[in-house]
Amino acid sequence: MTGRLPDLVGAGWLADAPVRAAFDFLDRDAPPSRIVGGAVRDALAGLPVGELDFATPLEPTAVMQRAEAAGHKAVPTGFDHGTVTVVVRGRPFEVTTLREDVETDGRHAVVRFGSDWEADARRRDFTVNALSVDASGKVHDPLGGYPDIVARRIRFIGAADQRIAEDRLRILRFFRFNATFADGALDPEGLSAAIRGRDGLRALSGERVGAEMRRLVIGRRAVPVATTMQDSGILGVVLGGVAYLGPFDRLAAFAPEGVALRLAALGCRIVEDVERLTQRLRLANAERDAMLAAVVSARRFRLPLRDREARQRLYRQGPKLWRDTIALARAWAGSATDDDTWQALYRLPEVWTAPRFPLGGRDVLSAGAVRGPAVGDVLKALETWWVEQDFAPDEATLRARLQQMVSAAQ
Repeated sequence: MTGRLPDLVGAGWLADAPVRAAFDFLDRDAPPSRIVGGAVRDALAGLPVGELDFATPLEPTAVMQRAEAAGHKAVPTGFDHGTVTVVVRGRPFEVTTLREDVETDGRHAVVRFGSDWEADARRRDFTVNALSVDASGKVHDPLGGYPDIVARRIRFIGAADQRIAEDRLRILRFFRFNATFADGALDPEGLSAAIRGRDGLRALSGERVGAEMRRLVIGRRAVPVATTMQDSGILGVVLGGVAYLGPFDRLAAFAPEGVALRLAALGCRIVEDVERLTQRLRLANAERDAMLAAVVSARRFRLPLRDREARQRLYRQGPKLWRDTIALARAWAGSATDDDTWQALYRLPEVWTAPRFPLGGRDVLSAGAVRGPAVGDVLKALETWWVEQDFAPDEATLRARLQQMVSAAQ
């Protein structure tokens, strides 16, 4: 890549039928629309292109009318702020009218619609997000963001303090993009402004903070960026408590775990930490449950662990919780760890497949048990015995023991 501004003529994603259809209804007898923001940034950086967002001089009412006239579903998802979601051949696109900020309070903005592409670009957060591409594939870069894409550098547009004052969430977006997109040291001006504005993070909703942190913690540079956030006094504000950078580093280096486990390593050591983080980041129930299960299980985990004990625990927990437990327990164990042992335990689900318990409730009834809650109790007790025997008893042996258990209970 060079500093010369390229085009995106011939880009496959730009030629997709739904994309061409969207350009068609927006641009017919109207000022040209463009795709803006992240898709253009990622395409120019050689990264996979995800969601596409359109911008247009057309006002929202006109966008909806044109979309519906072309046979597309249009939903006024953010109508007052100029955004309409249009579903074209099953693919949703956000279409937003060009805007200028009239008033900001650090969380929300009052906007007016316009037709000035550069003015619209200037209200964005970072230079790398201010590029756009039209239907022909021509790239527009009014603020000189392409060199920052080439350098993988995140810089605020204009004065960093002003951009942050407009929306405090941009502090977290600055760190998130440095974790997921950028290389090298963080922009000094942006970092200084983020530190000065950090107290404003307390006023942000948990949903907005959580959305950024979910993406930050799985970034390829999550560990050094989180370390900078900690050194800057920002991470504690975000998490609402202590950050554990050592475990977070060890977990990230050990296995490519998901969001919930990364958050658990970064912000949790006890059950109460899980509840605090869930509330602070407004985590989903599934994320909370995954964190809680991993924290509780890892706190109970101890080495050495005999082979049969490992198999029994894997059987009871299942592969996912087993791996979460091993990864988190290892992260907590610190540097004085037997890594060969941890690696072998983590890979156990790959080399040992838990057998299926061959009996069920009908077998208990066939053995003469009376229908009711006791059936489940007998079956559970039999399965527990089978697991404790390292899964060795075959079906015939299990049936014989089941008969003994039922007879003894009568």
